[in-house]
Amino acid sequence: MAAIGRGLLDRTLPKAAWTHAAHFAATLWLLRTRPDMDLPREMPDLIRVYNLAVGGTNTDTSGYHETITQASIRAARAILAEDPSRPLFATCNTLMASPFGRSDWLLTYWTRPVLFSVAARRGWCAPDIRDLPF
Repeated sequence: MAAIGRGLLDRTLPKAAWTHAAHFAATLWLLRTRPDMDLPREMPDLIRVYNLAVGGTNTDTSGYHETITQASIRAARAILAEDPSRPLFATCNTLMASPFGRSDWLLTYWTRPVLFSVAARRGWCAPDIRDLPF
């Protein structure tokens, strides 16, 4: 997990390794090891810069997505708070085994048109199906 988090920070993580699970691993690692960071505020630029460094883009249809990022930070923070003393790898395994570990978990809270809208990519859009549980 540290390698993923550090790879995001220094933009050396291979693009193919930036998976759904890696997003959560990096987020959990940053939440646990970098309390000096305001992750909801700083993660957007970390991801945007990383995307560009690995040849990606940040457009209205690809790359960074604000609503997904902010919801995922909330999910990671909630799982981490369940047992702050649990080893980080076990917390990540717990998260990935939960409904939040599914790549489509957000569609429980947002309709596809809202979640994948330009507005949701550029800024926070509240869930339109049901409130997040955290």
